[in-house]
Amino acid sequence: MNIIVFGATGDVGSRIVSEALARNHSVTAVVRKETQIDTLPPSASGRVADVTNTEQVSELMTGHDLAISALRPPDGQEEILVELTKSVLTASAKTGVRALIVGGAASLKVPDLGQHTVLTAPGFLPADVVPIAQACQAQFELFSTEIDADWTYLCPPAMLMPGERTGQYRTGTDALVVDADGNSAIAMEDFAVAMIDEAQTARHRKERFTVAY
Repeated sequence: MNIIVFGATGDVGSRIVSEALARNHSVTAVVRKETQIDTLPPSASGRVADVTNTEQVSELMTGHDLAISALRPPDGQEEILVELTKSVLTASAKTGVRALIVGGAASLKVPDLGQHTVLTAPGFLPADVVPIAQACQAQFELFSTEIDADWTYLCPPAMLMPGERTGQYRTGTDALVVDADGNSAIAMEDFAVAMIDEAQTARHRKERFTVAY
């Protein structure tokens, strides 16, 4: 499969690139700055792009089997996440290339708290992550109106951190996946596994899903 990854040097994006390459997919890795090209795996094809430029994104996306957006805005610029995601979805619709989006956990319901989500549950989020959670909620709301692109939106659990690849995870739909102790977590390495599994199986077309241990 010929995959293009936007946000290819981020914490999650870099692991998605590595997982795709390990499964012998061809990867075009898109970054914001020329200096980031040197940090990519040698077997990835690096490209520099301004993802807010939808025409540029469309040109890069053309000819690929699949696009993955692992874009995250810099601290203090969280609001541009919606614009970046719109650009990828518009390019996806224009080119006919399926788009997998790395989302956030903000919109997921918290078990045993009724209709409260990660964003709305009182005291659930530390204050410093509220801005990106609000941006991820706005990002998710795009998909209630997005009808042209062939998309999948993958939400992380409450805790997403560097770790060891096990190849194991459980899936859910609109609520946090938790273990017997109420924990909701996954290593970034296994989140990447779930993303490339979805790339290969297309089990959640035009759906949101989530993963955790």
